[in-house]
Amino acid sequence: MDADIVRRLRAGDEVAFTELVSTYQTSLVRLARTFVPSAALAEDVVQETWIAVIRGIDRFEGRSSLKTWIYAILVRRARTAGAREPRHRLLEDVRDASGDGDDPLDGRFDARGGWTEPPAEWPDDVDDRLSAPQMARRVREAINELPASQRQVVTLRDVEGLDPTEVCDLLGISEGNQRVLVHRARTRLRALIESEMAEEARS
Repeated sequence: MDADIVRRLRAGDEVAFTELVSTYQTSLVRLARTFVPSAALAEDVVQETWIAVIRGIDRFEGRSSLKTWIYAILVRRARTAGAREPRHRLLEDVRDASGDGDDPLDGRFDARGGWTEPPAEWPDDVDDRLSAPQMARRVREAINELPASQRQVVTLRDVEGLDPTEVCDLLGISEGNQRVLVHRARTRLRALIESEMAEEARS
């Protein structure tokens, strides 16, 4: 599939480009938003990414999937655009990425980033407590509140479906760091959902 659409893009096929935008636009905006402070800036970054895709398609060598190549372009531009994010957020992200600082979740992970104890299973009636749309909305809100490094990793892993190696390559992080970040992000998201379920049960 990649070979066909790349061939069409190189031939200037506007329909192929429209198909590509339709497939990835929402995902790219969502990913850009993990790097930059506003939706408007995320849209600008994605626009720049599409321009770069068209200009650079002749240099695409197929060493990664077309999707990963496009994401890599987006990440580079989003990082540049997000460089002026508030400094307090950046400092928080540095502590989070390095594992330094007082994180109340640190005790849940071992040195390899795995669980020290398996998390408790959710009850069977979870679907009765939160509707799917409500759950999706709360998860999106929770992801937006994560430190940027966690937000980026969990978006790529759990929302966009990339494998750990692709995430490490895109973000320039080690496998161990990626593992810790995704565990921390998932734990925070789980805590939010559990809190939401408890609130629903009391109402």
